[in-house]
Amino acid sequence: MERSLNVGKAIRTKKWSRRLKVLAAALLTVGCLQVPAYAAGNDGQTIRVAMFANLGSTYKSTTPLITLESTGQWSIQSESGANVSLPAGQVRFSADGFRVKVLETADFKAASAAAKLLQATADKPLLFTASVNGNAIYQLYTGNYATEALAGQAVTRVQKVAAGQLAGQKPAVTGSKRLSAGTYGSIQEAEAAQASLLATGVSAYPVLQLNGGSQAYAVWLGEASTDAELSTLKKSVEAKAPGVSLTPVNNSAGLIIRQDAGLSTDALKTAPHYTIAGTEAKALVQGNSNGIKVVERSQRTYRGDMEISIVSGDLALVNVVPLEQYLYSVVGAEVYSSWPAEALKVQAVAARSYALQQGDRFKIANVVDTTLSQAYNGIGSENDKVTSAVDATAGEVVKSGGKIIEAVFSSNAGGQTAHPSEVWNGGAGVFTNVISTGDTSAQAGLHTWYHVLLSSGVSGYIREDNIKELTTKTNAGLAKVTVTAQNTNVRPIPLIQSNVEPVAKMNPGTEAVVLAKVAQSNDYAWVRGPFTSAQLVKSLQGKTTATVPASISTLEVTKRGPSGRALEVTANGQAMTVKYADTYRSALGGLPSTLFDIAGTGSYTVLGADGKTASKTGSNGASVLSSSGTGTSSGSALVVMSGDGQARAVTQGQTYMFIGQGNGHGLGLSQWGAKGMADEGYDYQAILKHYYQNATIVKE
Repeated sequence: MERSLNVGKAIRTKKWSRRLKVLAAALLTVGCLQVPAYAAGNDGQTIRVAMFANLGSTYKSTTPLITLESTGQWSIQSESGANVSLPAGQVRFSADGFRVKVLETADFKAASAAAKLLQATADKPLLFTASVNGNAIYQLYTGNYATEALAGQAVTRVQKVAAGQLAGQKPAVTGSKRLSAGTYGSIQEAEAAQASLLATGVSAYPVLQLNGGSQAYAVWLGEASTDAELSTLKKSVEAKAPGVSLTPVNNSAGLIIRQDAGLSTDALKTAPHYTIAGTEAKALVQGNSNGIKVVERSQRTYRGDMEISIVSGDLALVNVVPLEQYLYSVVGAEVYSSWPAEALKVQAVAARSYALQQGDRFKIANVVDTTLSQAYNGIGSENDKVTSAVDATAGEVVKSGGKIIEAVFSSNAGGQTAHPSEVWNGGAGVFTNVISTGDTSAQAGLHTWYHVLLSSGVSGYIREDNIKELTTKTNAGLAKVTVTAQNTNVRPIPLIQSNVEPVAKMNPGTEAVVLAKVAQSNDYAWVRGPFTSAQLVKSLQGKTTATVPASISTLEVTKRGPSGRALEVTANGQAMTVKYADTYRSALGGLPSTLFDIAGTGSYTVLGADGKTASKTGSNGASVLSSSGTGTSSGSALVVMSGDGQARAVTQGQTYMFIGQGNGHGLGLSQWGAKGMADEGYDYQAILKHYYQNATIVKE
């Protein structure tokens, strides 16, 4: 959970859920509608989890296609009671709107070749197939586009990319203006009417009406982008198929049923495709006990049902799932299933409380499936131990003042949780800073790393299993080491980062000076950097209310909160103010927490005999007093030692290292802290009451 800290309302039973349950009861006797999967068990309490939606600044994650898959029987249902049974396999959904029709051909290879060319561009292809007089045709589109003008611009791009496959056809803009050729009580009647129209050369599609009452199906014609085009289409159809009654669709809510041929561009592979039309359109895909796979969500499989709609012109996908089953996945995604049972129970109660407190925060949903709310990865993150912990605490929540609290949590508090003033500028209460000694459990069993200085003046870190300690030492008493393998990487921080180049490589026989031994960077203790002035200037832009200097020569924490977290960071003596102190994490290059110190690699501070301090740089060396007199240090780096024997390399170029503790905002529950307390024998209620002050644990 790197979690939003806004206060929400308690989850209310949704009108959508109520209507489905009433419909289910009314229609079961005629076998028209099954009880939704999420309506059974768990006292009917469900949660709505947004996966894809365009909610503006609140949340935005969009996709032009949604591909769902089931291994068993499933169905599509509407609020009005219409439903379509689906065989096992895949189905696809898209939103109605402006597209470019690239070509129509009976040659699948030509259509597939054009689709491959377009796949590498921003104009993503969509390939359909249909049967006309017993012969297959293939229709290639790109889009959607937000406006007709943007679709018009795409025509030129598409024509240029797919020119070799168009066979004289000219791409054209299509839209969502259509005519209805009648309504029908069954899909078979609608398909028969469609076939008659196709035989006359008229493009027609069966439609599941989402607000159609007893006449659940319709046949829609055309895909005009303007009223003039629609009028021309009407005259053409009346000439080709006299006697057909045509009426404008006028934003009716429906699912246009087509066959998708674009699941593979190498071989013909089809699946039902439903284009959802109408601003008020909403459909529910009812799953089964095997769950529903969402291909565009990392191929994950989810319990419950999937609601599909259009929000702000984009597809929206919401998982409607029993609350307790939602928690099976959340707890399994948020913490390790190998943790003690009491720690898992802590997470279950905190996650349940957080979810119930959100209300309708995301308009169409209570929560989202990312760490903006809580991590939710579907069935794949479930585990028997986690399930047992959720079941053992079923219905239990954290309350204060008679209300469920927004039980925020983070991975590791770094030894002390945050005070609200260090995160959201608020006061104490349920959330305050408390000692969190269990956080150190995060580094148990990790490798030790050697911080070393090479003869070139470069300093970095080598893991202990690549090091061989030597018997020789420097004149200052610092140990020396070499490595055990050719081209051993010297890392910028004590952590293997596959996407970050090593600062140097060492070979056996080459010696380095040991500056320190540290734990591998982890959720409790970490090192980040080195960051150059230019990198920090770029990172600070747009995240601070102060003007960012063109170059940073000094950077320091000048104000701290009750737990020691940074409240103010100053660059070149000027405060880099931010709206919320926790913003410093992103403002300074993506730090794990705001509980940190800053070390400039090219500077150090000297305490004089008079008690005054002076800042020095390594650019010109330093005065050294020896038995032969006073001289100046030379070389690429200067080693300075503190009064307690700690050594540090001062380089000739200034960069900045951040040495910190904790991972996350640090407010409320520390997940690793809870694990540490559970290791010591505390039960889950005692742990929760430690992290959430003035709170009680009750069963709702």
